[in-house]
Parts: sequence; C-alpha cells; structure tokens
Amino acid sequence: MSQNYPLHFKFKIGTISNDFEATDDLGHSLFYVREKIFTWRDTIKVYRDSSKSELLYELVSNKLIDFQQTFTITHYTGRVVGKVRRKTLRSLWRSTFHLMDAIDRHDHTITEKNPWTKMWDGLFGEIPILGALSGYIFNPSYILRNQQGVELYELRKEPSFFGRKFTVHKLAATPVDEERFLLCLMLIVLVERSNG
Repeated sequence: MSQNYPLHFKFKIGTISNDFEATDDLGHSLFYVREKIFTWRDTIKVYRDSSKSELLYELVSNKLIDFQQTFTITHYTGRVVGKVRRKTLRSLWRSTFHLMDAIDRHDHTITEKNPWTKMWDGLFGEIPILGALSGYIFNPSYILRNQQGVELYELRKEPSFFGRKFTVHKLAATPVDEERFLLCLMLIVLVERSNG
C-alpha cells in the first residue's frame, strides 16, 4: 500500500452524515469514509470510493460513551487489523491515542503536537462573529510515533471553514504498517474534527 504523499482528507458539506474522501497527492481516490450517525455505538465504514459499493473496513467502538473508548478496526474478511484507544483523562490537556496491533499489543501512539492550539481555539471560538474564523487561525496537528519516539506520520488540519480539510505527511521512509496507520489517522480526523 504505497501512496503518493501528502494525502488529503476532505469532508463533504451538506450531508447529514460525517463523510470524507481520502485522495493522494495526484488526486487519485484512495478511500471514502463514512461515520454512521444515530447508532448506539460509533461505527465508521471505509469504502473503496464514493459509490459505497465495496466495503473495505469497519471501525466499531466498544462503548456507548466516550470514556476510555476503544475502536476495533476490522477488514471486510473479518480479520482484525488493530485497535485505537483514546486516553480520556490525559485528553483534557492533550489528545492522546494508543494504537494496538491485531493481538492487542500497544506499539504506537498518536498525540496532539501542540495542546495550546486547542486552548486558544476554545477561547477564540467564544468571541462573537470573530469566533467563526477560528478554523482559519487555530489548526492542530497530530504526530504518530513508535515506542522509540520516532515520528512516522503527521496529520495536519488545514485552514478552512467547517474543518473540512486535513493532510497526512509521511515523516519516515522506513517500512511501516501503512494500512493500519492510515485507518487510525482517518479515525482521529473524525474524532478530533471539531478542534481548531
């Protein structure tokens, strides 16, 4: 699964669902991601393209509420790709997610690069009229690291109204579990979209 980086995630506007398309730097469609709403548990479906005719992956939460929530990533064949667990207590200051492999071994972490961005965005967003511009001023980034602290990917929120655009930059040339990491970054986009 070798891609042309950076990758681009762009949300659709005007739909009742939380949908975005993932494309590579040449504009080729990679995935179409849809978060099911009005369900008891958070469920995210990843399709081959916007026709939604070929389901590739499902990400399903283990809990009804967002407290130590864990998403299991499953391939359409039933194979577990991995899991993502949100560390809620630490997330009050800095968003942190633990990535587990298929056998529940914690091997990577995604953390918010600069927690001050979230704080300033919250304050600025409360200012009448000007608060609507916070999406152009405060845009968080998230770093995916291995257990040795090596930075592998960076997810950046780009300036835009409604938090529509994100980019994924590959920071290390070493072979990595690209399938699992991209799915985890897609989940982070949906969970953290309202920040910045």
